[in-house]
Amino acid sequence: MSTPHRPYNFSAGPAVLPEEVLRQAAEEMLDWHGSGMSVMEMSHRGKEFISIYEDAERTVRALLQVPSNFRILFMQGGGLGENAIVPMNLSRGGLVDVVVTGSWSQKSLKEAGKYADARAAASNEADGHHSLPAAAGWQLREGAAYLHICSNETIHGVEYPELPDLAALGSTAPLVMDASSHILSRPIDWSRVGALFAGAQKNIGPAGVTLVFVREDLLDRALPICPSAFNYKLVAENQSMFNTPPTYGIYIAGLVFQWIARQGGVPEMERRAIERATLVYNALDHSGGFYRNPVAPAARSRMNIPFFLADESLNDAFLAGAREAGLLQLKGHKSVGGMRASLYNAMPLAGAQALVDYLQDFARRHG
Repeated sequence: MSTPHRPYNFSAGPAVLPEEVLRQAAEEMLDWHGSGMSVMEMSHRGKEFISIYEDAERTVRALLQVPSNFRILFMQGGGLGENAIVPMNLSRGGLVDVVVTGSWSQKSLKEAGKYADARAAASNEADGHHSLPAAAGWQLREGAAYLHICSNETIHGVEYPELPDLAALGSTAPLVMDASSHILSRPIDWSRVGALFAGAQKNIGPAGVTLVFVREDLLDRALPICPSAFNYKLVAENQSMFNTPPTYGIYIAGLVFQWIARQGGVPEMERRAIERATLVYNALDHSGGFYRNPVAPAARSRMNIPFFLADESLNDAFLAGAREAGLLQLKGHKSVGGMRASLYNAMPLAGAQALVDYLQDFARRHG
């Protein structure tokens, strides 16, 4: 007799978490390790929480092989907040170049423009954000404070297969990247990165925590208007305790980091991501036109797969049937419509297979 499973949650974020982590958190809810307290009741300066924080920081540094000259900050504000916090910390009010590949990098460009001379160095808007502009054609300005990319566009399903090498393009600007929706799903070449941020609510934990990885030589550049709580140098000097951090979110993130380590680390997460995504893309591509994914194959995301039914009058029936089959949150973002399946680290292969089975069954019944 098969073991019953929870419904498969394809939400783009807040998103699925490992069931093992949720069960551990439930067991520890009222009394963490004999402390007599829930983690959410602890002082962020007490020895109990400090041990949780230090373990989380140490584990994620090991998982991503973060060099010693990078500081890891646990902050608040999410990706949208970092769109302002980054230019306040790194732009010096000068030039900021942004490669626009979808909704999130568009937001980054707009927000940076409030604090700096921000300009699109390249854009894929003309093709509906379905490809990646070739790096050789990027218009990089001399003296730019940094170049910003969103390395995985959650809404449009576009992902960089590898990070751009700005030095090879003749630029000395540091690369800043929003990696919110694929952090911990593939290795990072830190030699190409100046700063990286990631909201937690996709591959790390609950909404409320934002991880920032920043090279030490970039720490002391904040504009005078930068709020103290968002000043990278102050946050780094105070081990993310300058203000009260999102303690419970950091605790859950730490449990997720431990879970990833037990599974085999980032290499295993990448192997699983490729396996899940390949399964779903193959089903869409071989549906005889019943479904379509508009993204250029070389730019397809492993994490977020938008797709459309050829007959959009079937959308409501598709979503209703999916819910009945235990496949949740498949509706596409309101700005683009259609459907979207997010296949984050915590999504088991069985979830991707269940989606494929449903895609094929629905097409048979309605094709």
